[in-house]
Amino acid sequence: MEHPQRRHELCRPHPALFNLSGLCTASPSGLTGWAQINGRDELPIPQKVALDAEYLQRQSFWFDLKIIWLTALKVIRSEGVTH
Repeated sequence: MEHPQRRHELCRPHPALFNLSGLCTASPSGLTGWAQINGRDELPIPQKVALDAEYLQRQSFWFDLKIIWLTALKVIRSEGVTH
């Protein structure tokens, strides 16, 4: 049986951003996240931190599904890739 928190391994903020802002000191990274689908490399770090903080406030099973769906669309369309 899968642990309920396992779903958060797919969608999580990236810890390096949180170390810069002091929001969190130990947060495992995920495969995708709210900041990654809202600009990724095009966003300045403070805006990425704000989006990751928003994710932490809004995180839920349905929000994670939305992020996974939007990630899949961006991958299929090759959107947001700068390098």
